[in-house]
Amino acid sequence: MVHLAAVPNDSDVNKPLVQGLEKVQIDDSNEDQMTASVYGSRFAAQELPGHEMPEGEMPKEIAYRSIRDHLSLDGNPMLNLASFVTTYMEDEAEKLMTESLSKNFIDYEEYPQSADLQNRCVSMIARLYNAPTSSEDSQSMGTSTLGSSEAIMLGTLAMKKRWQNKRKAAGQDYSKPNIVMNAAVQVCWEKAARYFDVEERYVYCTKDRYVIDPEEAVNLVDENTIGICAILGTTYTGEYEDVKAINDLLVKKDIDCPIHVDAASGGFVAPFVNPSLEWDFRLEKVVSINVSGHKYGLVYPGVGWVVWRSEEYLPKELIFNINYLGADQASFTLNFSKGASHIIGQYYQLIRLGKRGYRAIMANLTRTADYLAACLKQLGFVILSKGGVEGLPLVAFRLDPKKQHRYDEFTVAHQLRERGWIVPAYTMAPHSEQLKLMRVVVREDFSRSRCNQLVGDIKLAVQTLDSMDDKRLKEHAEHLKKHASRASRATHNHPHFKNEKHSLQGKSGKTHAVC
Repeated sequence: MVHLAAVPNDSDVNKPLVQGLEKVQIDDSNEDQMTASVYGSRFAAQELPGHEMPEGEMPKEIAYRSIRDHLSLDGNPMLNLASFVTTYMEDEAEKLMTESLSKNFIDYEEYPQSADLQNRCVSMIARLYNAPTSSEDSQSMGTSTLGSSEAIMLGTLAMKKRWQNKRKAAGQDYSKPNIVMNAAVQVCWEKAARYFDVEERYVYCTKDRYVIDPEEAVNLVDENTIGICAILGTTYTGEYEDVKAINDLLVKKDIDCPIHVDAASGGFVAPFVNPSLEWDFRLEKVVSINVSGHKYGLVYPGVGWVVWRSEEYLPKELIFNINYLGADQASFTLNFSKGASHIIGQYYQLIRLGKRGYRAIMANLTRTADYLAACLKQLGFVILSKGGVEGLPLVAFRLDPKKQHRYDEFTVAHQLRERGWIVPAYTMAPHSEQLKLMRVVVREDFSRSRCNQLVGDIKLAVQTLDSMDDKRLKEHAEHLKKHASRASRATHNHPHFKNEKHSLQGKSGKTHAVC
């Protein structure tokens, strides 16, 4: 049996549940809280706040969608071939990291297991770099950082303080420290020298050599040199600098000068594809090494690592022993609070993949890079990267100058942008800055299939440019100058700080390769 339903009249509908309630007037402060869709709300017809914090709230769904839409004009990370930074991790790794987003790593007492995972990572990485562990007196040490930039700052500080202590003990002047490095270094080395008052002594590249010259580097060393920086995989061409040659020259000439190896990119590549290459703690002059976990360590940004051969190379006065929230801890860092999730992500990758897994991935990336280089060479490009196991899995290339193209590498890069590819073009380091080149970084998610798509689009880009007449090419170049750079729309570069003359870029016009 189905009952009949009475339809209430208007007076019934408007009758208050409690007598007298109709006299209470309540302003509707959230008049648009409920809406049929995000784009039917009043917020969709307004600009997103850009300068001042809004007075009222915004529904969470609308806030999420508005910001997501705003970010949709970013490049696609999987098509960003400019960067070494990891763009893929397994779902399980992402889940672990997400579950730990609220953990402040510095709270050792509250999160002792997270702190323990850092210690395990440091040990694994130090042993990967052949840190001395056979003797009871051996005491290598290291720490996690927010990336290689912080790791390099810490390494530079340690070398400077150790040099100062030796000079003080000998009653000698310690006011003019210097450091020797390739002019193709990443900008963080310039920052470290500038921030900590260390003179930069550069070994400049040439039109045929893009890495440090060992003989020239050692000749620049004097009594005020705190150390030499050697790069395991330059950002321009990916080539490994000859750390062993620098080490052997220092030993041969009996020069007491340490080496710091910047293995930001190569530290998780060389040990697996070229294990016989001597660049690490097997060399007696190598005292510290940094590596980026968020590059070929296969973790999302940002996590880095720095390891020292022994406590001898990490002056005690740089370490702060503090009791924080009930736990005694030794701290050597440029920041304090940081999330634990990236350290947990690094530990996941180390035990999930193991040496065999990393070896398989790095071998595949090397093969893909060699395949891409062969394809580009066939298309008429000049290959500048070494290939094989002599460098990072990347391809640096340029247009053949003999063919006298009417366009340059920047024009080709812009043409590829129209297909979504982010392939950077840049000028080489000082003293070879007339050289223009492009670079493709081969990361874990850059498969052979995607590589073939890129080759096809590069071929199409060149054909399109070749088919343009001189007038169209000129118009294209003018358009490129005005509109090509997405950064030109940014407003974070204050006019007061433009046109500086203290950096390598300011002095020489060098552009920095993306890392």
